[in-house]
Amino acid sequence: MPAGVCGCCGPLRPRYKRLVDNIFPEDPKDGLSKSDMEKLTFYAVSAPEKLDRIGAYLAERLSRDVVRHRYGNVVIAMEALDQLLMACHSQSIKPFVESFLHMVAKLLESREPDLQVLGTNSFVKFANIEEDTPSYHRRYDFFVSQFSAMCHSTHEEPETRSRIRVAGIRGLQGVVRKTVNDELQAIIWEPQHMDKLIPSMLFNMQDAEDLDRVGHPATPSVGGQDPDPDHQEDPVVLAESCFRELLGRAAYGNMNNAVRPVLVHLDNHHLWDPNEFAVSCFRIIMYSIQAQHSHHVIQQVLNHLDTHGRNTPRVRAGIVQVLLETVAIAAKGSVGPTVLEVFNTLLKHLRISVDLELGEGPRRASATSVSSGRSKESEERIVQNAIIQTIGFFGGNLPDYQRAEVMMFIMGKIPVYGTPCHSMDTVKIGHQGTKRIQTMLLSSLIMVTSGFKSKTMVAALPSPFLDPLFSISLMEDSELRQLVLEILHNIIDRHDNRAKLRGIRIIPNVAALKFKREKISKQDVAFMKKHGQQLYRHIYLGSKEEDNVHKNYELLFTTLAVLTIELANEEVVIDLIRLAIALQDMALTNEENMPMVIRCGIMALVAAYLNFLSQMIANPSFCQHVSKVVELRSLDAPHLLPEHIFKDKCPLPDSLDKEDRSLYFQTLDMAECLAGPGYSVDRLSISYVPQVTDEDRLTRRKSVVDTISLQVDILPNNLPDQSQLAEEITFETLKKAIDTTGLEEQEREKRRQVIEKFQKAPFEEIAAHCESKANMLHDRLAQIFELTIRPPPSPSGVVSVSTGHPQHQSVPVYEMKFPDLCVY
Repeated sequence: MPAGVCGCCGPLRPRYKRLVDNIFPEDPKDGLSKSDMEKLTFYAVSAPEKLDRIGAYLAERLSRDVVRHRYGNVVIAMEALDQLLMACHSQSIKPFVESFLHMVAKLLESREPDLQVLGTNSFVKFANIEEDTPSYHRRYDFFVSQFSAMCHSTHEEPETRSRIRVAGIRGLQGVVRKTVNDELQAIIWEPQHMDKLIPSMLFNMQDAEDLDRVGHPATPSVGGQDPDPDHQEDPVVLAESCFRELLGRAAYGNMNNAVRPVLVHLDNHHLWDPNEFAVSCFRIIMYSIQAQHSHHVIQQVLNHLDTHGRNTPRVRAGIVQVLLETVAIAAKGSVGPTVLEVFNTLLKHLRISVDLELGEGPRRASATSVSSGRSKESEERIVQNAIIQTIGFFGGNLPDYQRAEVMMFIMGKIPVYGTPCHSMDTVKIGHQGTKRIQTMLLSSLIMVTSGFKSKTMVAALPSPFLDPLFSISLMEDSELRQLVLEILHNIIDRHDNRAKLRGIRIIPNVAALKFKREKISKQDVAFMKKHGQQLYRHIYLGSKEEDNVHKNYELLFTTLAVLTIELANEEVVIDLIRLAIALQDMALTNEENMPMVIRCGIMALVAAYLNFLSQMIANPSFCQHVSKVVELRSLDAPHLLPEHIFKDKCPLPDSLDKEDRSLYFQTLDMAECLAGPGYSVDRLSISYVPQVTDEDRLTRRKSVVDTISLQVDILPNNLPDQSQLAEEITFETLKKAIDTTGLEEQEREKRRQVIEKFQKAPFEEIAAHCESKANMLHDRLAQIFELTIRPPPSPSGVVSVSTGHPQHQSVPVYEMKFPDLCVY
């Protein structure tokens, strides 16, 4: 009877159920029945309103088979679902998709790796289907969590673990493809999802044994195309491909949510030291995102660097190196408004690093381990070098108009004595810290100015940049002066002629070097009229420093040569010859008691430059005069030539023979050689004297930004020596005091020189001389007023400036002295 009932009622079952039951063979090993599957597909296409019921019934059967471990039927059910999804594209597919996703979720929740992989494959096929209408209610939160968990699989068998991880990555890739182009699914970019997606991909990329294959620009997979099947079994390659695809689809407003999890992952896994993986990740990011979004990434890294401002040196160095890679790629495209912010943040961390290196010195000295203090210092040097390299590299890749702005910005951060520097509080770090900051910032300026090509010197060297740069060149530190000269070379040498000079030497044939030259523009002529005296003055003062070494004279020679090539017209040539003769006279008279090696170095510098200049202006008689002096020196005084004096063991004379005129360059002889049209030879007779300016008082021989009391600075220097006051009075002394003939002659000679100077000297030199006198008078008056004018005493205290800092000293009322009219 039961069999008869079944036989009678079986045909009464709904047709869609009979069609679904027919696709399952008696033996699951036989697989899906193709003919019955075609009937089911035809029915579903013909009656799309039945799709939701077909899906619900298939889901019911699949759930039952999963529980009963009938995995063969599970595979058949998923294959049928996949084919129905591919065949049906009507509006009624929405309820069917819900059933499909429910079945996929059942498989992913299973502990069987095969079922997880099966469910993932079905989901990926579904993700590649482009739906006609968007879904308003569908969410993929569960799939993001489940696929992320699969990406972190710790299965004991390596092969199975790799399969699960690959399935998880492919599932995440499917979620991204399905949601990223759907405006209604923008929720995928929210932090709770990105915090699962991004670390899952990075976790698998992190397992790469060969990091070289990670981080190079590549074309991400697009649209509905799966990655190359040959590479799908490698979680590293697949994770990188998915990571690139996700970043490539990130819109403007989603960049921060996409980059932040990367930084958090690198923090949690301590991947800043060593930082090879971090660098690789950000290379991928920068090459995958759209160029106009680069500044978002840079801003995120800068903020992260601020967060780790007090972390270990190696972690900070790792972040800075990542920033270097980031800005190196971004500088080739659009950086946006973050250019100066990048430099401001880097300079701030440079100061922090110097603070940590030097400010903790006393504490390190009191510690038991000295070696740990040294290692700390060396690690901070790593941070500082990374910051300088980043500043220089970033600035060097910017367009010229932005580079000039950056040069001004960095110069404003360099502490210079006598100028306000609000960003660098140099009192705390002292002499050594200030010098380190100056050295590092000048080194970064060298990198920024390298390759800088400006059409005019006025634009490249404006006064706000040139004045502090020259102030540094007066400091009593040979390394700082070398850096200043190298910066000038980068800016002035617009045709890359420095390499042809090859140091300081007597060049036998200048024409053979084939220097590149252009006609001097009117703007450059105006620049030399305005700033030429400044240039000559700093070359003159820099030549006589007692700590000068071979490199200083090489750079000074290069400076003179580059000025001649790029900016010298007839007037500038005369000025440069006057400067060279003044240097020679300074070394001969030796009024400042310079060491013999410095005097010989100056002589060698003058010889090398006049040899170069005479050949550049192509004046045969001038060349002959210079060659004659050089030949005589090579025979009688080789220590006056650069090829000899700068050797390690060059014998030095006890004194220079002033009487042997043939060993020195003579002004009259050179004037005769240059006589003719073009050159104002009369000006050669006026000896060059650098004017003392206010800049000397501010920066002369000070490489530390500190303050010194006016009383300490003025009074001891002006007190006469007691030995000089007690001068012995003799008959000769009285005779000299009565005889005024010699004094009158000296006065007349002095007056004649002043008149001649005002008649023949260039206007710029006269103006500088008068201005310097006015500035010195103003400064002296200000010092006198500071010493004499004091505020009236008050019970609240008086201010004294005895140590450079204001000190308030309380005065009791009974000790105050009041005028008589005020006392009653």
